[in-house]
Amino acid sequence: MAANTIALSISSNLAASKHLNSLQTRGLIPPPTISFPLASAKSKAGDLSLSSTTVSRSPVRASASQLINEPVHDKQRSMNSPTVVQVDLGNRSYPIYIGAGLLDQSELLQRHVHGKRVLVVTNERVAPLYLDRTIDALTRGNPNVTVESVILPDGEKYKDMDTLMKVFDKAIESRLDRRCTFVALGGGVIGDMCGYAAASYLRGVNFIQIPTTVMAQVDSSVGGKTGINHRLGKNLIGAFYQPQCVLVDTDTLNTLPDREMASGLAEVIKYGLIRDAEFFEWQEKNIEALLARDPAALAYAIKRSCENKADVVSQDEKESGLRATLNLGHTFGHAIETGFGYGEWLHGEAVAAGTVMAVDMSYRLGWIDESIVERVNNILKRAKLPTTPPESMTVSMFKSIMAVDKKVADGLLRLILLKGPLGNCVFTGDYDREALDATLRAFSKC
Repeated sequence: MAANTIALSISSNLAASKHLNSLQTRGLIPPPTISFPLASAKSKAGDLSLSSTTVSRSPVRASASQLINEPVHDKQRSMNSPTVVQVDLGNRSYPIYIGAGLLDQSELLQRHVHGKRVLVVTNERVAPLYLDRTIDALTRGNPNVTVESVILPDGEKYKDMDTLMKVFDKAIESRLDRRCTFVALGGGVIGDMCGYAAASYLRGVNFIQIPTTVMAQVDSSVGGKTGINHRLGKNLIGAFYQPQCVLVDTDTLNTLPDREMASGLAEVIKYGLIRDAEFFEWQEKNIEALLARDPAALAYAIKRSCENKADVVSQDEKESGLRATLNLGHTFGHAIETGFGYGEWLHGEAVAAGTVMAVDMSYRLGWIDESIVERVNNILKRAKLPTTPPESMTVSMFKSIMAVDKKVADGLLRLILLKGPLGNCVFTGDYDREALDATLRAFSKC
């Protein structure tokens, strides 16, 4: 049976900027001009593929001062303009605002609130830190807007229907109408649940993403994937539903636990592996700076990740092909999260181990050379991320959970695997099943 295959290649063409020369010399801020592949349909056997032809895109660039993030007085900082990355979806396009102190710039949020009622969805950890500031940003100088809030329990294990109902309960009890706006204030779990609630409540209301974790800022808040988990599989219930905007206040990372900081870097590393080799090389030079929360390094990594994600979503919003490549390591990783128990491992931890398994399988197929295997293992270890699944995972557990993965089509499990030089991958079901079995046996009990 012919398998759908997506091949992705990236060509990076970075233009120099004199103002950033000193940073570039240190390897901290390479000038970020990325060339992305041009999608094209291929009629043979119904396959969809990407040609290797590249087209130069011009995402919004951060100025030197925005990337350097030099310490300034809070009031001065609040006046700085954010970096803006646009997600191009026609009349549903929206901006990603990136910068320090953006929660203090009330106009950024208020321009995306069209009615008079707002519901902020957050959790028990984030609410004491940022809920009052968010409400102030929504209402400052705007007395016509009233804000309700619902505070959910924290953690992946609560990303379920019972918890989702608490959002609907609050919205209905508050008599929110179709002109209301939902605001997701938190990490990936809150963003996914709030977005799904917004997609479903009164058959769809506006919503805004305010991500407060690296994971959410570089990945889950962008692109409109919303949903909840089922006991048999992760993210099996949900909808594609785009926000009005994404506001990334990098200051919120100051309160992020070290473990969650490391977890988010798994998604940053992913972009380099699948489509942006020069970004991966930059990461290899700066992974310790990212762990140390260096403001310039974080600002650059978030911006570059969002540019990659926005470009993919603009070409393939509903994951018919290209967007699936963003799931490198996720099929194995989701199996770990489901089999080991939601919340036992953070999402990025599971994705890291899953990425190592995907890279191992790619090597067994003869699609990449050993140096890439070594570089992936090395950077994940330096990022303080696991490179093997939990000991309790078995081959049969992996296979049974992966059988219900969202990327299964007509009974065929399609995987994202690396192929060719660094920065290239394929999304395919056309692979030797023995390679998959060998990888599973190497990383888990029989």
